[in-house]
Amino acid sequence: MTPEQDAALCAKYPKIFRDRTVSRSQSCMSYGFEAGSGWYDLIDVLCHCIQGHTDWKTRDFTQEEKDEFQPVASQVKSKFGGLRFYCDNGDEQTSAMIQMADAMSFKICEECGHPGSRKGTGWIYTLCDDCWKKHKRNQNNVQP
Repeated sequence: MTPEQDAALCAKYPKIFRDRTVSRSQSCMSYGFEAGSGWYDLIDVLCHCIQGHTDWKTRDFTQEEKDEFQPVASQVKSKFGGLRFYCDNGDEQTSAMIQMADAMSFKICEECGHPGSRKGTGWIYTLCDDCWKKHKRNQNNVQP
């Protein structure tokens, strides 16, 4: 993900990404978004749904109670070709939203956002055919 996309998500969802700048001993979010730019929209929509659900659910709570129930991302990354979005304080609906985004990520190219599929052995990616060709070409050009 580009630094601009990283900054945009953190600015748009400051409650979810409040641990983005803490030390690495406190949260893996300090490493940033460990996923490609192609999943930006997927992560954006997921966060929009999570925050909307949380705001509605806690609408009659005190600020202290709202803070207690606020989902906070602890890590966002790609693993085995799928999106992994780990957060604290989520409920069953938040978990269901995350599972849906994870399932959708296996159909979206992590690099460009076009339709994709799982590719690779060892390291597994979800990429479109064009991005997969570029990836393989880059792998073959790496000098030891």
